[in-house]
Amino acid sequence: MKGYVHSIETFGTVDGPGIRYVLFTQGCLLRCKYCHNADTWEIGTGKEMNVADIVKDIQTYLPFIESSGGGVTVSGGEPLLQIPFLIELFKECKKIGVHTTIDSSGGCYSSSPLFQEQLLELLKWTDLILLDIKHIDRKKHLSLTGMTNDHILDFAHFLSEHHMPVWIRHVLVPSITDYKEDLLALGAFIRTLDNVEKFEILPYHKLGIYKWEALDLEYPLKDINPPTEQDVNLAYKMVTGTL
Repeated sequence: MKGYVHSIETFGTVDGPGIRYVLFTQGCLLRCKYCHNADTWEIGTGKEMNVADIVKDIQTYLPFIESSGGGVTVSGGEPLLQIPFLIELFKECKKIGVHTTIDSSGGCYSSSPLFQEQLLELLKWTDLILLDIKHIDRKKHLSLTGMTNDHILDFAHFLSEHHMPVWIRHVLVPSITDYKEDLLALGAFIRTLDNVEKFEILPYHKLGIYKWEALDLEYPLKDINPPTEQDVNLAYKMVTGTL
């Protein structure tokens, strides 16, 4: 079984518990205006890698992974565009006792029988999902990512119904995702879910601009500066109801 891989980070510390072996898959349906991995958008490109070679590489980092309570995280792009590949990869990870995590926007979630069947099989081998909710408002989500969020919120409910542990993550972008009413609405939505173990506010940054330039794309948020630490703390309290 092969998958399309963009890159690998062998010492990740922000994509799940402990030290993570982070595999970034190629391909995404969203076009987030602040995306720092715009070079992962194109589907069907990237480096073809087989599961056996990836697992062999993972094993060289097991001492760090095990001592830190870490594991393997598949990010992107959008990992769920390659579910059969993830199933085989995670099955092999479980054979060597490795914690498995998916970092997903839910942007390709579908109610089709085939997708549902494959997704349920994948969840059997998955320990945690990091779900990125880009915006709670439907129209603002469309403006920010190029897609509405109906199916993404459906995905969140699906994960809750199937008792899949989730960390919800939200990128705080000044003047776009930091409005009080939207943060309160996001918090209200999260409280409808029964499986959320953690909520994280991720401050917007400009570290991926050079990739847009390399792709000859105009970066749309070049005039927006990152939020302050105070802004991030305030947003977190709004969403979690601890203000």
